[in-house]
Amino acid sequence: MSQKNRWEREYQDPKLVAKSFEPTKDAKDFARFLKKERGTLAGLQVLDLGSGIGKNAHFFAERDAFVTGIEISDTALIAARTRAKKTDVRVLYQKGNIGAALPFPDNSFDAILDVLSSNSLSEEERAVYIRESSRVLKSSGYMLVKALAKDGDKNARVLLQKFPAQEKDAYTLPQTGITERVFSEIDLRTLYDAHFTIVSLKKTSHYPRIAHRLYKRNYFILVLKK
Repeated sequence: MSQKNRWEREYQDPKLVAKSFEPTKDAKDFARFLKKERGTLAGLQVLDLGSGIGKNAHFFAERDAFVTGIEISDTALIAARTRAKKTDVRVLYQKGNIGAALPFPDNSFDAILDVLSSNSLSEEERAVYIRESSRVLKSSGYMLVKALAKDGDKNARVLLQKFPAQEKDAYTLPQTGITERVFSEIDLRTLYDAHFTIVSLKKTSHYPRIAHRLYKRNYFILVLKK
């Protein structure tokens, strides 16, 4: 389920991703959590998986964290690097697939962000992503995961019925051709329990805009600890 070309088209002509550079609420909440746990964000090594145009990576770098972003889309990388240069904010952006082996040594990062990035991975890629995230995260490091919820989500149910993909609980968005996976709480606990301790798991909802239309979607927000 290679999504590279579809994500490239999406960043060239956005229908799903927001054009705003405003960091997500979930990333800001995670930053507050890390600051409470560590006392400061300054000096922390942070990895942003699927960094997009860099809104969350930029936010952490502005607070003196050392941030690395991994992104599959050239268009998104150009936008992220251009903004970082203009604002004199230091982020190392690298092209890569988060469902493949990561080019970092063991125990490299204090924190990892996955804000709706791993939803498009295949089951095979997802196994690699979880194993690699655990490998590069330092002992007692933290990881934020925001995932699409299957539980109680009417739009997810309709998409699974009308546009099913080959993977379990996955569909292909008709507006973009991008495949997404939705999760039950049991799914997420099963996936992450083998490599992490789940510090918190909560369910939330908001209204993303897809092709100029608002949809109510449910999400799970996980904070994990190695």
